Amino acid sequence: MSRGSGGQVGETGPVELTYHHGLGNDFLVAFVDEVPAAGAELARRLCARPAAGGTVGAGADGLVVGTHAPGGRWTFTLFNSDGSRAEVSGNGLRCFGHAILRRTGASGGALDVEVDTAAGPRRIRVEGSPDDTEVRAAVEMGSAGPGPAFDGINLALARVPIYHAASTDLGNPHLVLVVDNPDDVDLAVAGPALEAFFAPIGCNIHFVAVDDRSTVQLRPWERGAGITKACGSGACASALLAHALGLVDDEVEVVMLGGSATVVVGDPVVLTGPSVRGDDYVVDPDEVLAGRPG
Repeated sequence: MSRGSGGQVGETGPVELTYHHGLGNDFLVAFVDEVPAAGAELARRLCARPAAGGTVGAGADGLVVGTHAPGGRWTFTLFNSDGSRAEVSGNGLRCFGHAILRRTGASGGALDVEVDTAAGPRRIRVEGSPDDTEVRAAVEMGSAGPGPAFDGINLALARVPIYHAASTDLGNPHLVLVVDNPDDVDLAVAGPALEAFFAPIGCNIHFVAVDDRSTVQLRPWERGAGITKACGSGACASALLAHALGLVDDEVEVVMLGGSATVVVGDPVVLTGPSVRGDDYVVDPDEVLAGRPG
């Protein structure tokens, strides 16, 4: 790879990373010329939390790689913290939009950009200036499609009563389970036990309770990352199911451990919430891959 405006990975030295989070669902964002062949291993090493030998800051749930062909569009590529690829991420896209705003210096207090993902194009609107540590962003998450089949799954593995179960696909797969109280679920046990049914592809597992016509509670188990403080596409999936059951209206506040996001049910589904920028880091990918601090 040749060095360009985004930098490169693995041959000519340091790469800049920026830490972002959307409601505590956190990402390291890098702009490079092309997606690195060693992206999976870089994600595993860079995203590992300090207690697990991570090389950057507090670690992260995923590594977002942004590429931009001259005269072309931005492309969003996400590696989960376990190195697997994720097709799309609502929180990750909000953070990506924030990073693009900062990188491009877009003026006028807003950015409106359509980016390419493995799940297709997604439109991001960011309200804020390039220097803002926190911005508000809305992502058009696309149209919901049929989710993975789950006939035969043992829902008793959740160890709590399940009142409704449905799956959907927003470019990535989701199983939504309606319960009395998501906090009653031992997510570290129930999440992987239920996800194992969907091997080898995996599935995001969500435990949801409906508070009223405009509010639901969500605890997510994310494919490739495990327990996270929030899941943007999962918030959309949860609102969609509750809406299909007639339990909520078109606009839904989804309350998660890291905070609340707003979902507007439609075609496309629109997710709105914050992105918060943290520290910048410079790493040498060759050093990281060699097992030495970047």
